[in-house]
Formats: sequence, C-alpha cells, structure tokens
Amino acid sequence: MKLVAAILFVIVALGAARSYFFSFRAQSPSDYALTSPQFVLKTHLSGDILSEGLIYGPNGRVTNSFVAKMVGEWQGNTGTLTEEFTYSNGKSQSRKWFLTLGPDNSFTATADDSVGEARGVVSGSTVKMEYQILLPEASGGHSLAVTHWLYLTENGVIMNKSELRKFGLKVAELVATMRPDPAAQ
Repeated sequence: MKLVAAILFVIVALGAARSYFFSFRAQSPSDYALTSPQFVLKTHLSGDILSEGLIYGPNGRVTNSFVAKMVGEWQGNTGTLTEEFTYSNGKSQSRKWFLTLGPDNSFTATADDSVGEARGVVSGSTVKMEYQILLPEASGGHSLAVTHWLYLTENGVIMNKSELRKFGLKVAELVATMRPDPAAQ
C-alpha cells in the first residue's frame, strides 16, 4: 500500500512540476526582454481597437467566441481601455480598465470585475498582467486567477492569451487578436 501511495505521489508531483515549469505559466517577462517590436502601452493600447477571440472551457473545447470594440485613451501616465464585448451566445458585456504606468515598465490596472489591483509588466514585445476576476452571478460568481499575456507581432497585431484558474486548476482559456479597428480608419 505504501508503494502505491508513493507512486501516486510521484505522479502527482511530476504533473504539478510539468504544469508549473513547462507550460504557459512558466513564462517570465525576462524571457522576452530582447524581443521586438517594443510594446508601448500608450501607443499600442490607444485609439479604436478591434478584438476577436475564442474562449475554451476546462476540457479544451470552445465554449464561446466574441468580438470586442475597444477604445484606449491616455493622459500622461494614466489611461483607460473601454471594452464592449458581443459573444456568440447573444450576451454582451462592458468593461473599462483604468491603467496607471509605474516605474521599470510596470503598471497597475483596475476594472469593475477585477478583485483588487491587477499588476503588469511590459518586456520587449510582450505584456504580462495578473489579477483576480469576479465572474457575474449568471456564470457562477466565482473569483478566478488570471494570467494574461499580450504578444505584439511584427505587423502590429496583438495576440492575447489568458489562462483562468480556480484553486490552481485551469478552468478556462482565452485566445484573441487585437488590432486597430479598420472601421474607424
């Protein structure tokens, strides 16, 4: 019985190590410090932005898709990113992020559905932000930990990937593109 328990422990420990050291969560902003083009929040999250994306559930299947119209506005080192989402299930959502640039490429952000303050860092062509999101009651009202990465591509499109976790387990994933809204040009 002890041998079986020891084997199960090793399997669980290896699974946890793999998840932490060899996955999306293992990335660090320093991994991207020398990448280009340089991500500049006040430039790349400014003006009219169109985002299109997919949301995956815990089983890896697409549960929803969305189109979002965003508007970024800046005054000095503070800015807002207003987001209007339309989901494939017919629902809509409005969110407004309030961003404040800090020292050493850091920033903070808050939104109505974030718990406390999000913390982020810009490094090379990437942005990493971590925060807690509070889901609406219709979606269970859970508080989830979000690891949110933005990757700026050579042509100016931003690739967005986020993982949402509860008790350390991935419960959802978001993949989206963000680019200047061609309808606003």
